[in-house]
Amino acid sequence: MSSENTRTYTVEGMECGHCVSIIASAVHQLDGVTTTTVNRPLGTVTVDGDDLDDQAIRASILEAGYTVST
Repeated sequence: MSSENTRTYTVEGMECGHCVSIIASAVHQLDGVTTTTVNRPLGTVTVDGDDLDDQAIRASILEAGYTVST
């Protein structure tokens, strides 16, 4: 039985396509992540996967140089 789930985060500081690439790459490397969708105009990052680790996702975004507000 899969525990597929989706989480969406509001991220501050994304200003260009390069920002999108950096965040998507950082998050997508995490265990369990199957899809990472970054929407720069909305300032959101949506992550799909199995057994997602909320703290690891937030940490990867912070380590990439961006602020997670929710």
